[in-house]
Amino acid sequence: MDNFFRPSPLLENTRPKFEIQKILVRRPFLYLIAFTAGFVSLGVELSASRLLDPWFGNSILVWASLIALILLYLSVGYWLGGRVADRHPQARVLLTLTGMAAFLVGLTPVFARPILRMTAGVFQVFDAAILLGAFVAVLLLFAAPVILLGMVSPFIIRLLVAGSEDAGRVSGNVYALSTAGSILGVFAPVLLIPNIGTRRTFIVLGMLLLGLSALGLARIARWRALALGVAWGALAALLLWPSAPIHVEPDTVYEQESLYNYIRVVRNGPEMLLKLNEGAGVHSVYRPDMLLADGIWDAFLIAPYFAPAPVHPEDVKRMLIIGLAGGTVAKLASLAYGPIPIDGVELDPAIIETGRRYFDMTESNLRPVAQDGRYFLNHGAGRYDLIVIDAYRPPYIPFHLTTVEFFAEVAAHLTSNGVVAINIGRTADDYALVDALAATMTQVFPSVFVLDEVDSGEGLGNSLVVATRRPASLDDFRANTAALPEPILAEIARRYAPHARLAPSDGPILIDDKSPIEQIVHGVIMRYLAAMSN
Repeated sequence: MDNFFRPSPLLENTRPKFEIQKILVRRPFLYLIAFTAGFVSLGVELSASRLLDPWFGNSILVWASLIALILLYLSVGYWLGGRVADRHPQARVLLTLTGMAAFLVGLTPVFARPILRMTAGVFQVFDAAILLGAFVAVLLLFAAPVILLGMVSPFIIRLLVAGSEDAGRVSGNVYALSTAGSILGVFAPVLLIPNIGTRRTFIVLGMLLLGLSALGLARIARWRALALGVAWGALAALLLWPSAPIHVEPDTVYEQESLYNYIRVVRNGPEMLLKLNEGAGVHSVYRPDMLLADGIWDAFLIAPYFAPAPVHPEDVKRMLIIGLAGGTVAKLASLAYGPIPIDGVELDPAIIETGRRYFDMTESNLRPVAQDGRYFLNHGAGRYDLIVIDAYRPPYIPFHLTTVEFFAEVAAHLTSNGVVAINIGRTADDYALVDALAATMTQVFPSVFVLDEVDSGEGLGNSLVVATRRPASLDDFRANTAALPEPILAEIARRYAPHARLAPSDGPILIDDKSPIEQIVHGVIMRYLAAMSN
């Protein structure tokens, strides 16, 4: 380790001509600092997205804002780092800056928590001003540490360059090592967050760079090294401090940060509700005596009756659910159709475990699969009488599950009289997303219908878009649901059948090469927010 700090004539510089100051930090250690700063920079960016998820969600708009501001902060840091390095080309200044950056990284979630708590309920009341203000405030928290991290590479280059003949080589080495650290930093949150949480991930990242900075200062500026050591101890104490709940509302009975989501289980009287990320929507519901969910999940059960008549309950023999969540649809289907084989595909294995623990997702006829829905269809899925797609929740709509190519794969896995039904969120009078997906499905299926949820008066709702493998009509649906013998199915038909209609076919067509799903969703959201503010 001593080789890191042995004086090197290459790293000598002058302030006044009569005063020569030797920088007692060797080249390998400075390269290590460059690598670590790159590691922490990308680790912070990825962790920042998870810090925001429970409050603002993880839409492409949130990601774009986050990435743009991180790049802005780094650019300011590059510019500022070069200027400071020219005026104070000393290793002690560099390591002080990296220590400050590291300490602020570790404190970021502590500073962010009170601001984030201000946003509780914003998505429910859609107060755009509070939402925007809190979002900007949180992003500003990253300004100081990321700008300081951006200063590192130009500062190190200034310290290492002995003359113009090696400037290119030194610059290349520094940026190559910084980028290599950034590559590794991309994967750090993937490994750390599901195991220790977002707060502790920030602290670990800060402690890593802070410890190196203190170590480098130990030989050349002991008082500064001591100060950084005290700061490191403070972060260590925070690391050991028990994690507080992210959402402290009394109705929260369970929360978890998984590889893919922030998961929360909420008690609502006798019900358990599954909420993800910012919690604007309910993804699953469970009651111990539940026969109906009293929500859009019920409507999936009468989707098979859009097929050409006659269709009877015993004709539904096998079912696929893409977007299993806590298993609400699987439970309802098992009650209505008996123990038919059901494949339930859910991307996040932690959600499957949550369903088993809190939503009684223990049906023997259900086979949960932790996998992407399209991947599942492409790798060995069989044929189904009913395929349910409940993986859309604006603004989190995976575009690859919305295209003509995807629905062609779905059609290939339907039986001859099979049906596919997709759940789409909307507002009371804005059907832009429903129309786009319905128009896309008409490119693959001969008959497409819409089943609208009854307006609850809250301004938000859902619709099912249902497509059949064979040509069918609304008369077929009416005939099939006229006298259903099963009581659960009969009650669902009574509630929903009057709201069935033919789907429009004049919306935009979504394909793998061009699926502007985010633009459609953001348009719906902005129009809704504008209406709410008037």
